Amino acid sequence: MLELFGKNDRKSSHCDGYSRRDFLKVGGMAAGGLSLSQLLGMEAKSRTGSSHKAVINIYLPGGPSHLDMFDLKPDAPSEIRGDFQPISTNVPGIQICELFPKLAKMADKYAIIRSLADSDGAHDCYQCMTGHKKRDNAPPGGWPAWGSWVSTLQGSKPGIPANVSLMYPTGNRTWGEAGTGGFIGNSHAPMGLVDKDPNARAKSMTLQGMSLDRLMDREALRASMDRLKANIDTTGQMEGLDTYNRQALEILADGNLAAALDVSQEHPSVVERYGINDPKYQRDGAPKMIRNFLVARRLVEAGARVVSLNYSRWDWHGGDGLNFPRSREEFPLLDQGLSALITDLHERGLQDDVSIVMWGEFGRTPKINKMNSRDHWPKANFAFVAGGGMNLGQVIGATDKHGNEPIERPVKFQEVFATLYHNLGIDLSSATVEDASGRPHFLVDPGIKPMRELVG
Repeated sequence: MLELFGKNDRKSSHCDGYSRRDFLKVGGMAAGGLSLSQLLGMEAKSRTGSSHKAVINIYLPGGPSHLDMFDLKPDAPSEIRGDFQPISTNVPGIQICELFPKLAKMADKYAIIRSLADSDGAHDCYQCMTGHKKRDNAPPGGWPAWGSWVSTLQGSKPGIPANVSLMYPTGNRTWGEAGTGGFIGNSHAPMGLVDKDPNARAKSMTLQGMSLDRLMDREALRASMDRLKANIDTTGQMEGLDTYNRQALEILADGNLAAALDVSQEHPSVVERYGINDPKYQRDGAPKMIRNFLVARRLVEAGARVVSLNYSRWDWHGGDGLNFPRSREEFPLLDQGLSALITDLHERGLQDDVSIVMWGEFGRTPKINKMNSRDHWPKANFAFVAGGGMNLGQVIGATDKHGNEPIERPVKFQEVFATLYHNLGIDLSSATVEDASGRPHFLVDPGIKPMRELVG
């Protein structure tokens, strides 16, 4: 959420009638926000503002089936292999599900990890956002969302927070929470840009009562900012504002963040390539906001370093028996949106600077249950990675003939995160962040290194 408060909001005001909250707030985190002046201060301190390295983290809530997407077993018995056939890709020897024809034509631009082996087994995005299991021995305050480490170490570019979230809340699950700042603190927690209402982005970004539609009117935006500055001037506060606060006002007047969220500024042919949103909520799941893939690209292009988003809901088992019908519905949409994002990055020359990771909390049972669906299965999982200048066009690891568990190159979540940190230019051997007691913490556990297959 991004909010600016003007003269009409007098909560907790000082004697002059204005509070710090009246002046400027950028936030949406659980307990407080991060002002643009803070962002700019970190930018200057870190001296990394010119870097365009970024990661888009796509979380598929509910546990997508590794066996039906990227690790098909066509020679297995029918009760294991399921309804779908593999198709060949443009890389000899790599096959994926027949419902991903667009991705099949660009397998040289991504890598599939078929042997993610340490899934926690809970319906929770925690591991996909922190790299840790909830049972891990966390420091006081908890493990931070991984983008919080990045925000702390690398700072933010002007007007665009380093760590942003397009994650939709999903009922009583934690599938829609991109995590918190943990022991690092809420100033580096993911900045949420959506709400329960799929149309809430327009509602949650307000400038003295202005909607997002009006924010796109630059003249109205500047007039509103002029009024805010005039109000502050009358109190004598403008004289005392530091350089970063002054600069923050100018950035907000330029509307960088609002502009990044406005896909109407894209050429219609680019928007069309991504597909059409279906904002209906599934039971306890994220809506099919496929154009958030485009919003994510716009955010990293504008300067965000980590963008997290969730897409749809993938928990299709139990009494509904929807694994295969829903796969027929969802796989082509994901095929379109993900292939569009990869194509877009290449066309813009961002394929070496922007990394993509896509995964869920666990895989699915090899044996199909009596409802013609697959149950939870943490023993085997997949990750899909692209961009980042990585060695792509390959499959890493393998599961046994029925997809039960890895038999070749088991991979940990933290190894994937280590690779992404490496792509961002962070030296894992030396980078640390201190907790409230002054104790330094490394970003990954001892012995965890970037995946040699991808960055070696």
